[in-house]
Amino acid sequence: MAKQSNNVIITCAVTGAIHTPSMSPYLPLTPDEIADQALGAAHAGAAILHLHARDPHDGRPSADPDVFAQFLPRIKAGTDAVINITSGGSTKMTLEERLAPPLRFKPEMASLNMGSMNFSIHPVANKIKDWKYPWEQAYVEGTEDIIFRNTFRDIRHILRELGEGCGTRFEFECYDVGHLYNLAYFVDAGLVKPPFLIQTIFGILGGIGPDPQCVTFMRDTANRLFGDSYHWSVLAAGRHQMPLLTHAAVMGANMRVGLEDSLYLGRGQMAETNAAQVSKIRRILDELGIGVATPDEARAMLDLKGADRVAF
Repeated sequence: MAKQSNNVIITCAVTGAIHTPSMSPYLPLTPDEIADQALGAAHAGAAILHLHARDPHDGRPSADPDVFAQFLPRIKAGTDAVINITSGGSTKMTLEERLAPPLRFKPEMASLNMGSMNFSIHPVANKIKDWKYPWEQAYVEGTEDIIFRNTFRDIRHILRELGEGCGTRFEFECYDVGHLYNLAYFVDAGLVKPPFLIQTIFGILGGIGPDPQCVTFMRDTANRLFGDSYHWSVLAAGRHQMPLLTHAAVMGANMRVGLEDSLYLGRGQMAETNAAQVSKIRRILDELGIGVATPDEARAMLDLKGADRVAF
């Protein structure tokens, strides 16, 4: 079985690179908005903050380290939450672009996608009539013909440059069962050492579906491959977020919420802040009698290097 703790880690993914400004007026885009929403999520109970950047002028995904520099120090000064910088960026960025921010800032954690895949949101384009910015429609529709590249060589490069070189540990993002086996390959090769966090992801078009049976299958597969070497977390896309997380909570999972993963708080109700989603999942955990981990507890569980050893 995977390692269990008395308390559950809540991760909040604040903005991401999936949703566009036309999809929600509440999506944080500017450095100030990202910082405000990240701090709100931390104060609501998120122990880990998963961060992307946006171009402040039109909200498109950005890998510019100078944009990250406008919000990372403010977030660090305002909370002791673990800061987790994306290494995935967006599906349209090169590996060099994706790695520029975490290599510069050397965070305690970074995300690491564990395989190449189709990753599409193109059906959403049919639901939007008025686009706020000219780049959005082509960006969303273009995901129909995009492969999100994460080769074995790419993954090894990230593990060595960011992991071994910077002391950063990873949120291993697994969108399908094959990604778990990819991770097992790197564990067997000695490039990934326990304890590590596996983020199993459900409901992305191109990945495993958002069904309870899939959650059980991914959990059981991870248990067979990794025994007690890992901590298990679950995120679910869109309308599946809260129902599937509730199901996973009963099974002992850690949780990830945030406007990167879903723009909604409930049926037909947009989430106005990331903190609202964190507060909701925390209420659900409270009702189930499950405690919430503090940032220091999360650091101990995941053997992180500490906030005093980052470069921001």
